[in-house]
Amino acid sequence: MSAKDMVLEALKSSPEPMKTQDIVQKTGLDKKEVEKAIKELKNEGLIESPKRCFYKAK
Repeated sequence: MSAKDMVLEALKSSPEPMKTQDIVQKTGLDKKEVEKAIKELKNEGLIESPKRCFYKAK
């Protein structure tokens, strides 16, 4: 499973928007990997940011 898939699954399983650090803790990935995955997922339109530094799956 790629870092992108892991981040997307973590966001889908959370009822609330998550911060980057929460995603790092849930996935066990490095912070840089999570940030890169978030950027790619946002560009693909799979996640959104309801408020600054929080992310959720669409």
